[in-house]
Amino acid sequence: ELGGRVYIPAFAVERTQQLLYLLNRAYHEGTLPLLPVYVDSPMAVGATEIFRIHPECFNKEVYDFLFREKDPFCFEQLGESQALNKMNGQAIIISASGMCEAGRILHHLANNIGDPKNTVLFVGYCAEHTLGRKIMDGWKEVPILGKQYPVRARIREMDSFSGHADHGELLEYFDRT
Repeated sequence: ELGGRVYIPAFAVERTQQLLYLLNRAYHEGTLPLLPVYVDSPMAVGATEIFRIHPECFNKEVYDFLFREKDPFCFEQLGESQALNKMNGQAIIISASGMCEAGRILHHLANNIGDPKNTVLFVGYCAEHTLGRKIMDGWKEVPILGKQYPVRARIREMDSFSGHADHGELLEYFDRT
């Protein structure tokens, strides 16, 4: 919407593959414009290959999509790049780690969290005291790789991906047992 990029800190195994599947599905359903999508995590790329060669492990919805679209994790724009911080234009970049504590997401955040055209989209749980939690909690400036960076990018959360129960959900669970 603003012409910037969307950075998604994601866990390399399972969460990245969920995102790729849902982005691909949204594109094919016409609810997502054709944007370049990059996975910038060697572990996530490797894990995606394992998912790709084991379709017997998919649920029926993904399995059916697999046979309609041939690859539920990929559309033509999917790729891996170390030069993503120098590119121009809109894109979706999925990078590990999900809590922003290590990995290539740190370099993406350091180079791009100060740009108000960009969005950082959290799709999972971030523990207390992690960089991800500080960003989600609205800190105006955050420490990344030993330096302070102003947070000007839009910060969004989609907790529907999180596999963690919150306090109320845990109490509800124990009440039922």
